[in-house]
Amino acid sequence: MSDWLARLQGGPGVTATFDESEIAGLDEPVRRYLSTAIAPNTPLHSCVQIKMRGTIKLRRWLPFRARQILAPTTGFIWRARVAGLISGYDQYFEESGAMRWRLGGLLPLAQMSGPDVSRSAAGRGAAESVWAPTTLLPRFGVRWAAVDETTITARRALGPTETSLTLRLDGTGQIASFIFDRWGDPDSSGAWGLHPFGGEVTAHRVFDGMSIPSAGRLGWNFGTGGWAAGEFFRFEIRDLAGA
Repeated sequence: MSDWLARLQGGPGVTATFDESEIAGLDEPVRRYLSTAIAPNTPLHSCVQIKMRGTIKLRRWLPFRARQILAPTTGFIWRARVAGLISGYDQYFEESGAMRWRLGGLLPLAQMSGPDVSRSAAGRGAAESVWAPTTLLPRFGVRWAAVDETTITARRALGPTETSLTLRLDGTGQIASFIFDRWGDPDSSGAWGLHPFGGEVTAHRVFDGMSIPSAGRLGWNFGTGGWAAGEFFRFEIRDLAGA
């Protein structure tokens, strides 16, 4: 993964640190979230390295362990092993997304790329900014607005794809749930389009000065009657470090 870290960092190391004066002009609910998510003097990392585990639904629920390098302004790579038998990766870099998954390291199970996969992956990478809250500051191109006291929106682009992420906050200013319109084909019908994607946060942890959603449930059609069938990913962040 070290080669991917070098690609996704894409520049010199971090020099600036977080000061609340940077967010002084934002709406109060946005300031509440960012000041909760980022401790004073935290280095403004543009990239994070993540270790996670959980279960993923591939017809049935299976355990997984994964490592990810995430740079929400550049791209990501997510490598995982599922049930000890399936291994592979999802990635987005230089405006191109792809996935490659094999059984036992030999038998191809899923190999996808192209414009639809790229657009879907770009939306995912932008939304996963919640795991790298320093990259949600305006200096990284994020445009914030408050809908009400507990609902805020962040608009950002990854490559040519712009994503509008809606966050619902709990009483402490942390994320309780989030949702965005993601390009995809959740029913495997062959017809791609925009569908609600998101989920619920069930725990938070602080890593490297960043308070992030450390456990939760994600999937398609969140907030609709199709959520029960659309949920496919349950995660727990075990470690995270800024890079």
